[in-house]
Amino acid sequence: MLGATWYTAGLVAGLGTALGVLAAGIFAAVRVGVLLAFVAGLAAGVLVGALPWSWEEAVAGGFGGALAGIAVPDVVRGALGRGGTRGATAVLVAGAALVLAVLSLVPLLGYALAVAVPAAARRIGRRAGRSYVGLRILARD
Repeated sequence: MLGATWYTAGLVAGLGTALGVLAAGIFAAVRVGVLLAFVAGLAAGVLVGALPWSWEEAVAGGFGGALAGIAVPDVVRGALGRGGTRGATAVLVAGAALVLAVLSLVPLLGYALAVAVPAAARRIGRRAGRSYVGLRILARD
């Protein structure tokens, strides 16, 4: 049973991350979207782990869902702020969540997704306000 526990914990961590991304896509446009996405990602991840398995999987799912729920709303808000429509952004975020859920089926990849997705979202969110200066220099006459 020990061999199955590490796999299911990684699976649930990846599924929790996917659900956190989905929650971020749903709630990012509202004022308290980060808080709602955090709570929804945490709750969804815990439920995915606790209902069919035990508390170890619930912790892993909650971890993935909570981290994604905190980090990803900045990316969604950035997309909406740069002219993305709500419908198209929702479809893209839902598609990304589906891809993450499928990727979490690969052994050990769920753990990596639970860490890499929030890290990438934070990096994208930090760089969002800056523009590339090199092209403005070329535009001067």
